Amino acid sequence: MVVERPAFTIGIEEEYLLVDPESRDLLRDPPDRLMKECEEVLGPQVGHEFLKAQVEVGTKVSATVAEARRDLVLLRRGLRDVAERNGIAYIAASTHPFADWADQQITEKARYRMLAQDLQAVARRLVICGMHVHVGIEDPEMRLDLMNQVTYFLPHILALSTSSPFWHGVETGLKSYRMSVFYSLPRTGAPEQFSSWGEYQRHVDALVGAGLIEDATRLWWDIRPSARYPTIEVRIADISTRVDDGVTVAALFLSLLGMLFRRRLENQRWRSYSRMLVSENTWRAQRYGVEESLADFGKGTLVPFAELTDEIIELVRPDAVAFGCLAEVEHARDLVRDGTSADRQIIAYRTAIDAGASEDEALRAVVDHLIADTLVGLD
Repeated sequence: MVVERPAFTIGIEEEYLLVDPESRDLLRDPPDRLMKECEEVLGPQVGHEFLKAQVEVGTKVSATVAEARRDLVLLRRGLRDVAERNGIAYIAASTHPFADWADQQITEKARYRMLAQDLQAVARRLVICGMHVHVGIEDPEMRLDLMNQVTYFLPHILALSTSSPFWHGVETGLKSYRMSVFYSLPRTGAPEQFSSWGEYQRHVDALVGAGLIEDATRLWWDIRPSARYPTIEVRIADISTRVDDGVTVAALFLSLLGMLFRRRLENQRWRSYSRMLVSENTWRAQRYGVEESLADFGKGTLVPFAELTDEIIELVRPDAVAFGCLAEVEHARDLVRDGTSADRQIIAYRTAIDAGASEDEALRAVVDHLIADTLVGLD
């Protein structure tokens, strides 16, 4: 039987935080004109998020990683220009260094009000942002099969994207504190391993039929079959502060799926590992980012993340070449060598402290760093 090759289209969604450049705190109640101007410039590719201090953008469906990057740069530039005209800044970071979640205002949309009512303080604590990457896989059975296999690599994707080392004015000791906040929600973490699309759909129907969820958009797993599009949607990533770092995460995810499809054509598949084991690596990615090690469960030992990155790049090299994104994938080595946004934020904070700044001054210095770092690669 001939297996039809998926489209392997790609789309990227990013969430940002709006900041008052004077106080460096979150802009709790931005002016109404801000979103109107954003919509005039960016059209339907920009929208509200759960909190008023957040905004979300999404690229068009792109045939290549390069095309997705061009669109994402245009979106970031457009938001930058609108924000600057309104005396506002924005940061691409998964947490704000010192904002208080209790001070934030929820966007006045029915869906968000229902979410806050249902989840109470768990939802109101969600002063976090992420990046979601969609890859087009039209056949639902293949979508689920590739999702089951690529789940093994989710911790690696998280490690490369980490950008949330601070929470409520505290250096948390984690590179992705966002995940600790997000995992307080129900239906999060690594998904179950479903044997077929029908089995997956029966589970969704059981939740919907019991009145527990409205639809599959309320499954907030680290990866899921999109409820709106014929895509696999990876959701585990922090938002990368620099656009090219985020594009690397997207290119790697695309290439991993390409590798798994290629192995499928060769009657091979990636070994399945339990949710428990994948979750252990996810914790290490949360805690250490790229600076330590993850477990290689095939070898049964911890392996430095730099070595794992080299292995993954070689594993997906033919696919990255075929997709035209080898340079973007190989940029992962730079992230391991130089550190992610989380590492740069920590350096900015400690540098300020060493120079005699107070805790508050050092945290504001981190915000200043993020404002500038978010614009890297846009010109």
